[in-house]
Amino acid sequence: MNSESLFSMALGLQSPWKVEEIIFSNDNILEQNELHLQIGFEPGARFADESWVLCPVHDTVDRQWQHLSFFEHSCYLHCSVPRITTTDGKVRTVEVPWARPGSGFTLLFEAMALALIEREMPVNRVAEMLKVNPQRIWTIFNHWIGKAKIADDVSSITQLGIDETSSKKGHKYVTLGVDLEEFRVIFVTEGKGKATLHNLQEHLENKGVEKEQIEQISMDLSPSFIAGAAEAFPSAEITFDRFHVVKLLNEAMNQVRISERKEHDALKGHKYTFLRNRENLTNKQEVSLAEMIDLYPTLGQAYRLKELFNDLWSMPDKVSAEAFLKQWCEEVEKSKISALRGVAIFAKACFGHPSPSKRQKLNATANAFGAPDVLRTCHLATTIVNSVLAS
Repeated sequence: MNSESLFSMALGLQSPWKVEEIIFSNDNILEQNELHLQIGFEPGARFADESWVLCPVHDTVDRQWQHLSFFEHSCYLHCSVPRITTTDGKVRTVEVPWARPGSGFTLLFEAMALALIEREMPVNRVAEMLKVNPQRIWTIFNHWIGKAKIADDVSSITQLGIDETSSKKGHKYVTLGVDLEEFRVIFVTEGKGKATLHNLQEHLENKGVEKEQIEQISMDLSPSFIAGAAEAFPSAEITFDRFHVVKLLNEAMNQVRISERKEHDALKGHKYTFLRNRENLTNKQEVSLAEMIDLYPTLGQAYRLKELFNDLWSMPDKVSAEAFLKQWCEEVEKSKISALRGVAIFAKACFGHPSPSKRQKLNATANAFGAPDVLRTCHLATTIVNSVLAS
């Protein structure tokens, strides 16, 4: 077996294609080492047109593609690509099996570039490793991502997850749309406002998904997301994910601690003593917590209500959850702790499926009682836990 046959096998070439010439070039001054493979085809070969009819070669055009490096040598494929006369009399360039039409790279080269990006390597670093300009890597990326977006099937989606994340420094945000049943991102758009929900709705509509098909939307407490969801997906029930409901409660608990801290220096440095789950406290923190609950009745009452709220997540059904929340809200009203009253008003507004008036109330409540910043993560699909209220 000669070198030409060996490289033909390595490239996966099949008849009538074959490697006809191998050239190694070395430039010690520029420190450039290159391997050039000249690919040809067997004399008299015919190639299929769109109708799969074998047609004769009309002429050839010279083409070049960059391939994966051969050790320290940059590798290039060269071919006088045949043009055929089709059955309808037109002259058409034959598509070669090692590269897509219009690309200056082989399919294996493009596959390697995408694999490196998929493993979270920056595009500039990928370009450096593969010895090309970064913009050419972006061209490869955009081509295949564009094809994937067109082919993406979202026709069965009924449950959406919405989240935002920072894309770069300087408060540059993107909003993600997630299929909660398939556990995958289906849409990404710049920004974090109400318009992002409309962009998502337009994307789904272009894919043949009517807005009435979306039955559930899980999101954080962002007023802009709430308003956007109500407008873009009016038939969907809104579910606030557990993380942000608990975070809202913890913020209220911390407000109570801060208020008490102004009069009692002993509470300094105990923020997380009151915010951590009790089972995660150290022995020292547990002793301090018990002492402060006894010494400061308002703080103790707030802490008891915070811990009691966690029983919501173990309720077996919606009826039980609503009954529990009503009782919890009554106890909050009796306590007269203003910070927790905000959470109680919010909980009351969430009972059942919000009507348009209740949606407005949700928006107003989230504004009035400090809706927290969104969760900074691209993995919303794996972290969202639907509220019992929407079960």
